Amino acid sequence: MGSNLNFKIEKKLPGRLGRVGVLETPHGKIETPAFIVVGTKATVKALSPEDVQTLGAQAVLSNTYHLYLEPGDELVKNAGGLHKFMNWSGPTFTDSGGFQVFSLGVAMEEKANKFGAKKQETVNENICKEEGNTKLSKIDEDGVTFRSHIDGTSHRFTPERSMEIQHNLGADIIFAFDECTSPLASREYQIEAMKRTHRWAKRSLDRHNELGGPQSLFGIVQGGRFEDLRKESAKEISSLLFDGFGIGGSFDKEDVYKALVWVNEILPENKPRHFLGIGAVEDLFGGIENGVDTFDCVAPTRMARNGALLTKEGRMNIMNAKYKTDFTPIEGDCECYTCKNYTRAYLAHLFRTEELFAYRLSSIHNLYFVVNLVKKIRQSILDDKFFEFKEQFLNRYNSIKN
Repeated sequence: MGSNLNFKIEKKLPGRLGRVGVLETPHGKIETPAFIVVGTKATVKALSPEDVQTLGAQAVLSNTYHLYLEPGDELVKNAGGLHKFMNWSGPTFTDSGGFQVFSLGVAMEEKANKFGAKKQETVNENICKEEGNTKLSKIDEDGVTFRSHIDGTSHRFTPERSMEIQHNLGADIIFAFDECTSPLASREYQIEAMKRTHRWAKRSLDRHNELGGPQSLFGIVQGGRFEDLRKESAKEISSLLFDGFGIGGSFDKEDVYKALVWVNEILPENKPRHFLGIGAVEDLFGGIENGVDTFDCVAPTRMARNGALLTKEGRMNIMNAKYKTDFTPIEGDCECYTCKNYTRAYLAHLFRTEELFAYRLSSIHNLYFVVNLVKKIRQSILDDKFFEFKEQFLNRYNSIKN
């Protein structure tokens, strides 16, 4: 293992766990830290692969659960794998399906997300629709049995099955099958779920090695909001021969940065770390400062489709009346395709008339904003200006409401 993934640290952030590096995969390099764009169903919603590449994205993450249900992992394999199927030549990730265990089960029952928030604050697109607010999945020691949110048919994921599906999909970086618990779960259940995740990690690794091939496998650290459990999980997962590591929810929002320190002080420094499902602007700075190399999150594109546009002055709601006659770009100094060619008034018109082009233009801008913000943070570390850049950016970002 490890021969198809090379991670080199180029510079460290003084006094913190942050670092700048290069992650080499079979389909190209990722300059880290980096934001990995989410293409849940082998597509970044509303965008072409050319759009995704032009806005600066280095890699795409797709969803194991959704692709297993539609169109099926065997079909993707027969198409030549994820890269050929979706016409993306760069690096790819697939998650394990473990978050869907969470979202189809206890999260649906409690209406919680990985930060313990109620459902209206959920930022992960993969929580499926409620069916009478009943659980659609059941976890046991061997795996999880779940009903499809599409047609109600019964399916089963085990660590071994997750590995087989992800090998069929063919992404460069895949994740061990885990149980992502709710932050609202008791300590007793967090312990139970964490230990199960550790057992599933070993089974995932064994099956991955049996299958062989060019893919790299990341183990996932769990443990909820408890410091001792997070540290125990980091020690256990790092003792296994994974190529890198994923840091899974769940957290209390105010504890997220402390939890990253607990974990990243223990995980091997020479292997990459991915923060699963986190992508708010503040969290990008905090995550990078505390040792995260890559992130993924659906929030930028989901917000875009709802008319919420990211700017250096904060979030802009394009449906506000004042933008109907505003003939300036979203941001005057933004180099994205949308800002170079279209005005706020035009975007406001597209959203008010429910034109589909609105989704493409807004998604291009939001992804450009996040992807290139992370690149700027990376450069600030190289230039020894991280803390200055962080303070200036966040002060401005949080000062004005749109």
